[in-house]
Amino acid sequence: MTPVKKSPLYTKTGDAGTTSLVGGARVPKTHIRLEAYGTVDELNACLGLLATYLADDRDQRFVLRVQNDLFAVGSHLATDSSQASSHHPVSLSDSQVETLEHEIDRLDASLPPLRAFVLPGGSRGAAVCHLCRTVCRRAERRILALAREAEIAPSLLAYMNRLSDYLFVLSRKMNCDEKKSEIFWRNDCR
Repeated sequence: MTPVKKSPLYTKTGDAGTTSLVGGARVPKTHIRLEAYGTVDELNACLGLLATYLADDRDQRFVLRVQNDLFAVGSHLATDSSQASSHHPVSLSDSQVETLEHEIDRLDASLPPLRAFVLPGGSRGAAVCHLCRTVCRRAERRILALAREAEIAPSLLAYMNRLSDYLFVLSRKMNCDEKKSEIFWRNDCR
């Protein structure tokens, strides 16, 4: 068997501050499209860290599923369909949004009702989960900014919105599982 030659990880094509989108168009690395899919990539990395704190196998599997979904989100965002007519962007389906909604409902059903705003924290894992939630919200804002100038699938926008809700509920479950009290906002700033 002939060994396959490994290609270099570096191409040097981005040294001048540009990069290629799916389809070949080159854009500055500061372009809003890159901000959007770069923030999704950051969220995916944060979820990888979060997974190391998850004790529940079902939660681990679900976060891994979300990480896979986020690769589809990144692919969609990295494709400028006005420039890449032969490339059809990968997107998320309404059923993937519904799957997130079902998981939110499943987790929330086991939690006590909220009586105040929750501050990020509790267990270390729940704090990491809150960090993921805030990165998710930032990714959503970046995607919405991109949506002003490019077509973004409505299911993708819905998915990102639900994902931050899922991460909020998951953080509450993690505190419950670890028997850590939630930290509630004390509104003494009057």
